[in-house]
Amino acid sequence: MTYSPTWMLDSVQQSTAEPILRGGAVAPPLRDAAQVIEIFGVDEFRTEGGLTLGSIRLAFETWGTFNPSASNAVLILHALTGDSHATNGNSDEIERGWWQELIGPGRPIDTDRYFVICPNVLGGCRGSTGPSSTAPDGLPYGSRFPLITVRDQVRAELRLAQMLGIRAWAAVIGGSMGGMRSIEWLCMEPNMVDTAVVLAVGCSASPEQIALSSLQIRAIKNDPNYFGGDYQRFGVAPAEGLAIARGLGQLSYRGSEELERRFGRKPQDDRDPRNGGLYAVESYLDHHGKKLAARFDANSYIVLSQSMNHHDIGRGRGGPKAALAGVKSQVTVVGISSDRLFPLPHQQSLADLLPSRPEVEVVETDIGHDGFLVEYEKVGKIIARSLCS
Repeated sequence: MTYSPTWMLDSVQQSTAEPILRGGAVAPPLRDAAQVIEIFGVDEFRTEGGLTLGSIRLAFETWGTFNPSASNAVLILHALTGDSHATNGNSDEIERGWWQELIGPGRPIDTDRYFVICPNVLGGCRGSTGPSSTAPDGLPYGSRFPLITVRDQVRAELRLAQMLGIRAWAAVIGGSMGGMRSIEWLCMEPNMVDTAVVLAVGCSASPEQIALSSLQIRAIKNDPNYFGGDYQRFGVAPAEGLAIARGLGQLSYRGSEELERRFGRKPQDDRDPRNGGLYAVESYLDHHGKKLAARFDANSYIVLSQSMNHHDIGRGRGGPKAALAGVKSQVTVVGISSDRLFPLPHQQSLADLLPSRPEVEVVETDIGHDGFLVEYEKVGKIIARSLCS
């Protein structure tokens, strides 16, 4: 018997598009390729902090087909502002995905070989339950959405896997925030993951990362359109605060050498910055800030940033060494040579504590943290080698 994604259709429903409100996008429409499934009913899900959410839905996309033994499922986990649309396969009709070059027929994550699934994270804003979702009282959660952790997100993904009939993962692969969830999968479900590829992350968030994230959150909350997190009720969004937050984040995602190489001190459009023009690097940050504000919910940015701040694999487990001692999977740890958000020592510390003590695979690039997203050829070779070993 050949398994196929059609087994999902009875329990899956398409999400309706939410309006884009003044000041930026609050609840962007779900991509056409994504499906949404309710994974917990009302009051069934309790966060790690002890709070209860209403019904929970996760959006997800799939590519490829189950093999006869249903043993070829691969879980792809996105970063902070990503979503379920990791690739469009080979379709020209759907927007390219954030890992387009890595997933598809004949690509490193080969959909002729694997059944690949990418869920939108709990707390996100692309179809999964998050702050812009409707609460049981019929109003958006907004400021009432509870603090969630990476472990809460993995529990939601585990429930999704169970509902879709996935008993084990051939591989779990993720970078940055997706790497945090990958590590939690290894600790929470050690018998369910055969292979893992963990990119550009460490055992815990550092004080510097928490500090940088806190500044981004403050930028959003100080936008006059924030309204304590309940801006949806007023038909506005803190777009400027989110754009500033994205600019701060972008500086940590890219390497200083890359910024020097790409921009130097060049003015944008040959307009002298001393006479009202912008430096090219200023224009670059402005562009990325406005682009994100047009597609992402500011409250989701806060909720997901906070979940990353709380990332600590050793919390409540006797420290990271004890937490990782029970890992049974084959793990590939990948670092980016110029990463200043999660520098190479973070990956080395993680690798040193894994039972197999793998060598850290280093992607040499001047791009910085975002190298795991854009260095397709180098990252792809590492992933393909990990899946074949």
